Amino acid sequence: MVNYKLNMELEKTFTEFVVEIKTQIKAAQYQALQIVNKEQITLYWSIGKTIVERQSQNNWGKSVVEMLAIELQKEFVGVNGFSARNLWYMRNLYEQYSDSTLILQPVVAEIPWTHNILILEKCKDENERFFYIKMTANQRWSKTLLINAIDAKSYQNTIINQNNFQETIPQPIAPSADLLFKDNYL
Repeated sequence: MVNYKLNMELEKTFTEFVVEIKTQIKAAQYQALQIVNKEQITLYWSIGKTIVERQSQNNWGKSVVEMLAIELQKEFVGVNGFSARNLWYMRNLYEQYSDSTLILQPVVAEIPWTHNILILEKCKDENERFFYIKMTANQRWSKTLLINAIDAKSYQNTIINQNNFQETIPQPIAPSADLLFKDNYL
């Protein structure tokens, strides 16, 4: 009976040990992915900037992006991300965020590339883009959750539901006023 109890304790201790190691590995993997993503977005920003600048300096048209894609795909065989379409996204990323008053450049590196593309395509307002970028980064939204949030107009609903009732209305009444204005019927 004592041996059985000892084995149970050892098994429990070992199981906790395994869980701890697995947690460390997963945390390190996630951190590595974050670093790779940040570097990828920084590279894409730089490529977009270079395309915009060279098109402007040399009066190049749209075909330069197509030709660049062909050359990059020859050099980096099997590496995804250098299609003409993706190069246009890079150019658009730089163009849309380079003059940002909200300083979006460092923030865009906090979320995956596909999320950035979605936000660029579906959100035309700078504040709306910033909202979805920050929410995606903070809440770790998947691509599906981001799409659902944009389709549900989360940004607009958040702005509409902002109020100062807690500061301006006496405390016992403030929660009721807040509920009153959240009711769709009223």
